[in-house]
Amino acid sequence: MELLNDMALFVEVVKANSFSRAAEALEMPNSTLSRRISLLEKEIGLRLLHRTTRRIELTEAGQIYFERSKRIVEEARLAHEQLGEMVAQPTGTLRVSMPVDFATTYVAPLLPKFANLYPGLAFEFDLTPRNVDLVAEPFDLAIRMARPEPQNLIARVIARVSAQLYASPDYLGRYGMPDHPAELEGRQCLTMHTLSSWGLYSGTDTFEVKVGSRFACNSVAMIRRLAALGLGIAFLPERVVAEDLQAGRLVSILPAWQGHPTSVYAVTETRLLPAKTQRFIEFLQEELRGE
Repeated sequence: MELLNDMALFVEVVKANSFSRAAEALEMPNSTLSRRISLLEKEIGLRLLHRTTRRIELTEAGQIYFERSKRIVEEARLAHEQLGEMVAQPTGTLRVSMPVDFATTYVAPLLPKFANLYPGLAFEFDLTPRNVDLVAEPFDLAIRMARPEPQNLIARVIARVSAQLYASPDYLGRYGMPDHPAELEGRQCLTMHTLSSWGLYSGTDTFEVKVGSRFACNSVAMIRRLAALGLGIAFLPERVVAEDLQAGRLVSILPAWQGHPTSVYAVTETRLLPAKTQRFIEFLQEELRGE
């Protein structure tokens, strides 16, 4: 890298035809510039410049070296400028794996804004509950509802969501409105099949509800739908049920009680991310900050 830097300094000296003018343009001491060019000549093993008190002249080797170096330095400058443009306006295809429920509820409404900000991007979404292999499969990132187990993956929090309790007016008409979480035990509680309890808190009070139901599944959308049909009580984030609340298909119950916030992670293989991935993660963090 130092050799490339000195090559660029040599090009500037030749273009300025003067050490002093080049040093002034580069904002560095003339003595430092002269020393760096001398070290470059020593590294190459050939004299590149004839120095006089009034001017400099290229040696035969210096002329050849200048022609080659000028092209290399120009290519490096163009590459730097193009990469800068990619950072400001990333292009390419962004490949993301995420759960279907999070994708449709949280990410989809934000995509028009993000796509408008970065028109050079295309998108490939893999909506699956499985944990994709970020090393072996061609994904830029995965969004997961739990911190990944492999220690070599990088997890960044993009949102924190907490659930509340909802039921349909029909269900409440048949079974009544509960006054305390303790009354939920024995009720039809629609839940993910991996959960056996709900942790609730209200101020400094906490309560763990042992949940059970005839219906258990691995889809948030299915739980919401079953709750709206009057088949039980759902424990979901407000954004998930917003349309049903507005339409009156669901109502909030025990509004003073809610679940402990759960982190949502953007997971990548490395910390050194291309601009397209970094911009998407930053965008989600900003837009979902209030969750």
